[in-house]
Amino acid sequence: MLSWARAWRLPYGRLELSRICFSRVPVAPSSSGRSGADPSRSVPLSYKLLDGEAARPALVFLHGLFGCKTNFNSIAKALAQQTGRRVLTVDARNHGDSPHSPDMSYEAMSQDLQDLLPQLGLVPCVLIGHSMGGKTAMLLALQRDMAVRQFLLTNLVEADGRFVWRVNLDALAQHVDEILAFPPRQESYPGPTLFLLGGNSDFVHPSHHPEIRRLFPGAQIQTVPDAGHWIHADCPQHFMAAIRGFLA
Repeated sequence: MLSWARAWRLPYGRLELSRICFSRVPVAPSSSGRSGADPSRSVPLSYKLLDGEAARPALVFLHGLFGCKTNFNSIAKALAQQTGRRVLTVDARNHGDSPHSPDMSYEAMSQDLQDLLPQLGLVPCVLIGHSMGGKTAMLLALQRDMAVRQFLLTNLVEADGRFVWRVNLDALAQHVDEILAFPPRQESYPGPTLFLLGGNSDFVHPSHHPEIRRLFPGAQIQTVPDAGHWIHADCPQHFMAAIRGFLA
């Protein structure tokens, strides 16, 4: 499932969703780091920024659990060409080339973005988050009143003649219950939001819809019939068409 929230100006019980969120924010050189970090502070995320018109909010893609920014490479390039906007892909903490940290909470992941996006001049933006990335986008929108296949192979890297995990498995294991849930929130985000669901996925149940609409009263909920959890991989053309329609 994908959820999109339009505009960024700078959570919720156990809603186990997968989504993509859009919020308004643009392309800069890639940045990365692997050093440890103070769990109370944000970490410098690794990212890739594709250039485009600075006058319009950029698209910011946030991957899911065990994913990385390269999951959206093809779609990011296509949308940069089709929309003329800047497109940012980001590695979440403990994933890809971003630093490792013992804190894997959604509050920490949201803070990482709150520090990164203004630095890149990407406020406002359109957040597009898949699964874990969608929940991060949701929390960021709620906190800031903002006006997002083969992935296991991408997480194996060769070091000293052997393959090791790129992701921080210890931190992910310790926080798996938090990642599957969503922080409780009382505030709501009134801006335009799109939740895009895979018709073959059971991540979002009809029983979740009332809480979605409480937190995001302007939400649209759409279903892609032949897609599973990874809508952008299963039906990339439908996925990109939905994004273009939301931006129109």
